Amino acid sequence: MIIKLYEETYRDDLIFMVLQAKDALGRKPSINADLLDIKTNYFDRGDKFWIAINEDDRVIGCIGYSKTDNPSEAFLHRLYVKASEKHKGIGTKLLQTAEEEMREQGITVSLVHLGAPKEQWFESYSFYPKNGYQEYKPRYMRKDL
Repeated sequence: MIIKLYEETYRDDLIFMVLQAKDALGRKPSINADLLDIKTNYFDRGDKFWIAINEDDRVIGCIGYSKTDNPSEAFLHRLYVKASEKHKGIGTKLLQTAEEEMREQGITVSLVHLGAPKEQWFESYSFYPKNGYQEYKPRYMRKDL
């Protein structure tokens, strides 16, 4: 598995993977508008987005971040791992990649906005605290980098 910056040639595979990931969690598969144009919604704004690729050159995970109005903070977005690839360290590696880049960009606080209801987002509410994030208000977590 390799993690690399998103490339447009992976767009359809990324969308397919996200839809599958949502379906596996019992959520209605829908695609977030920002994923339809990663270049405009992330790279053109100075933000970043990565994909995890398997040995068959297929997307098996993703994560992005966007800076806030506060130059020392950024929100993580769209951390997904293909259902059949979970519990192999892919999500952790994606998170570490994003956090490392944020630190290099002078971002000192990583933020996450979690979904509701909590029962549908149970993986996120478990994953982020294992990686040093703390809830600071309902549905929001943060970590000092």
